[in-house]
Amino acid sequence: MKYIEGFRDADAARFLHDKLAATGEELAREGRTVRVMEVCGSHTMAIARFGVRGMLPDTVSLLSGPGCPVCVTDAAYIDAAIELAEREIIIATFGDMMRVPGSRETLAQLRAAGAEVEVCYSPEGALVLARNNPEREVVFLGIGFETTTAPVVSLVHTAQAQGVRNLSVLTAFKLVPPALDALIADVEVQIDAFLCPAHVSAIIGSEAYRPIVEQHSIPCAVAGFEPLDILYGVQVLAEMLAQDKPALVNHYARVVRPEGNLAAKTLIDAYLEPVDAGWRGLGELPRSGLGLRERWSAYDAAKRFSVSTRGGSFDPRCRCGDVLKGKIIPPQCPIFGKVCTPDNPVGACMVSSEGSCAAYYRYSRTD
Repeated sequence: MKYIEGFRDADAARFLHDKLAATGEELAREGRTVRVMEVCGSHTMAIARFGVRGMLPDTVSLLSGPGCPVCVTDAAYIDAAIELAEREIIIATFGDMMRVPGSRETLAQLRAAGAEVEVCYSPEGALVLARNNPEREVVFLGIGFETTTAPVVSLVHTAQAQGVRNLSVLTAFKLVPPALDALIADVEVQIDAFLCPAHVSAIIGSEAYRPIVEQHSIPCAVAGFEPLDILYGVQVLAEMLAQDKPALVNHYARVVRPEGNLAAKTLIDAYLEPVDAGWRGLGELPRSGLGLRERWSAYDAAKRFSVSTRGGSFDPRCRCGDVLKGKIIPPQCPIFGKVCTPDNPVGACMVSSEGSCAAYYRYSRTD
C-alpha cells in the first residue's frame, strides 16, 4: 500500500502541477496550445478518476485516442460472431464484448434469445468449453492489442499440443503503432504528442515508438497508471513541445523495457502475421492487425467457417469514431448521456470500462 501511496503523493502532485503551469505560461506567451493524446483505455479511466484534466493549464489539452480494444473492434466483427452463434456454434468471449453493438444487435441480445454465448475470464475457459463439448464447435473471440494477444495465441498452442480440434479463434488483434501513424496522417486530427500505452508497451517495448519521434518529430512518453505517472508524462511532453525538442522517454521503467517482453513477442511471431484490419472510427488500416499464419489456419474461425469480418454499419447518431480519433470529446456527441448511457449504450465507447464515453459519464458529467 505504501508503494502505491508514493505515486499519489500530494506534495509531488503540486510540484508537477506548478511545473506544468510554468510550461503552460511559456506556451501562452508564444500563442501556442498543444494537444496530447493518451492511447490507453486504462489511462483514460485513470485520467478521469483522478481529475488529471483539471490540473492542466489552458494551453495543454489531453485527448483520448483509440486505446480501448473493445471500442475499436469493428461492427462487422460482432456481426461475424453473431453469425457463428446463429449456426449453433458455441461462442466464448471476454465479458466486455457482450454489449458491443454490431450492425443489428449485440451478443448479449443474442444470448437472451437462446444462443450459446459463454463468458470466459481467460482464454483457458474456451479450452475447457471445447473439452466439455467434444461434439460441438467452440469459437473464442480473440480481440485486443498486443497485451492480450500472447495469452490467446497460447490457447492455439495448447489446443494443438493436446489434440483439441473443435476449437478455433476469430481474430481481431490490433497493433498500436500503425494506428498512431494513421492518426498523424489524418489532416482532420491535430496531435502534438502521445502518452503511450503502458500495458502494450510492456509487450512491444518503449523502442517501438522510436520511428514516430524520428519520422514525425512527435514526442512520446511511456507512463504508468497512477496520477503522478500520468502528470509526470504530460509535464515532460509539454516541456518538450515548448522547447521544440521531441524525444522518446520511458517513465514506466519499473515495468517497461526498451525491447519489451521477448518471450511474448517470439510466441506472437510464431503464430501470427501482420494483416490489414478494420478499426471502429479509423477504418481499414494496412498491416495494423495480426492474423493466424497459414500453418495454423485450422484454428482460424474466419477461414474454417467462411465468415467475413468486413463491412458492417453503425448507428448514425453515434460519434464514437470521432471520439476515438480525438476529433471531439464525448459530451460533444449529441446522444451522450441522453440516449446513450451505460445502461443503454449505443456506441462501443460507452460499453467498455475503458471507453472514453464511459469515463466521461462516470467522472465528468455535470448534469
